[in-house]
Amino acid sequence: MKIRLFALLAISTVALAGCGEYQHSLDAKERKYAGRIDTQPWKGEAPAAQGRFTAGDKASWESALRARAQNQNEYVKSP
Repeated sequence: MKIRLFALLAISTVALAGCGEYQHSLDAKERKYAGRIDTQPWKGEAPAAQGRFTAGDKASWESALRARAQNQNEYVKSP
């Protein structure tokens, strides 16, 4: 009888321990972004090997991406 009572008490203690709530994060006012601020990709410098767009020009950057995608397109490569 005592073993069953002890087992029931142990099981209920373990089960109730998982139901407790605690603070998972800081308040929204205290949280700040700790990383660096990224710039838009077309405002960065063009790498020397891939300098196919003008830095700061979004349209040339998008056309360079389209050209790169077409170079990777297998339907265009095959005869």
